[in-house]
Amino acid sequence: MRKRNDLDGRIKTVLRLEQTIADNTELIEMGEADGDQGIVTEAEKALEALHKDVGEAELETLLSGEADANDSFLQINAGAGGTESQDWASMLLRMYTRWANQSGFNVEVLDDHPGEEAGIKSATLQIKGHNAYGKLKTESGVHRLVRISPYDSNARRHTSFASVWAYPVVDDTINIEVNESDCKIDTYRASGAGGQHINKTDSAVRITHIPTGIIVACQSERSQHKNRATAWKMLKARLYEMELQKQQEKIDAANAKKTDIGWGHQIRSYVLQPYQLVKDLRTGHTSTSPSTVLDGGLDDFIQASLSHRIKGGDEVVEDID
Repeated sequence: MRKRNDLDGRIKTVLRLEQTIADNTELIEMGEADGDQGIVTEAEKALEALHKDVGEAELETLLSGEADANDSFLQINAGAGGTESQDWASMLLRMYTRWANQSGFNVEVLDDHPGEEAGIKSATLQIKGHNAYGKLKTESGVHRLVRISPYDSNARRHTSFASVWAYPVVDDTINIEVNESDCKIDTYRASGAGGQHINKTDSAVRITHIPTGIIVACQSERSQHKNRATAWKMLKARLYEMELQKQQEKIDAANAKKTDIGWGHQIRSYVLQPYQLVKDLRTGHTSTSPSTVLDGGLDDFIQASLSHRIKGGDEVVEDID
């Protein structure tokens, strides 16, 4: 029923766009025949206003993968570089949270490890909404920041790296079997704000899947039982995502992106100084307004990446200095 409703909505959108185009095209022809420039101008404006709707409809057609419609987990990890990279990871956390809110998704922080001085060492979000994973799946990879460091008294230019990893939340229709004997389960005290209970009991849960080395953790709930259930769901999602990657014959490249957070593996560069530019190295798509992108303006980059993947593109665009 969910798939049927999704397809029904897409068909209605296409029919509405076709009808709007036909109606306004007819108005333009009538206006030109009658010499009424006002009608022509009004109809042309209506057609121009359709650009955004057509772009959104085009994006929907790119989201036809098996798990694209699912909710998504999003994991962010700071790279080497201490405070600089940890601050950059927190900037990415803010960027994706804002993007999700602007897209009408709900966001829950499942795990958060703050840095010693600033920023975060890592964080895991659950982003809930239709097509959340489909839109986020091309964001997986290493993100590079170039700026004048606010933590450098000599105001030198620094390069920082952080990794982003998106994987789908699996629902009850997808059966993922996990042998508990293959897993190591640890409990510990949650970090950060949360009151006396959350900080004084071993409510946080970490699960390590020994055969694959996958580690998931959850500390968002006061109850260890609830955190354990969420962590198991996260682990199953990671294992399912790994199988999807194998099917697409991209698992080796994906693992390389996860394990090496540094030069040669970045998918996007964000330059704040000495000039302003964000560039996706897979598609060549750019923006000269990093502030807009860091405030959640990711849709153009996501659409370009999805189109690039659908077309089977594998060209790597030369990085910026």
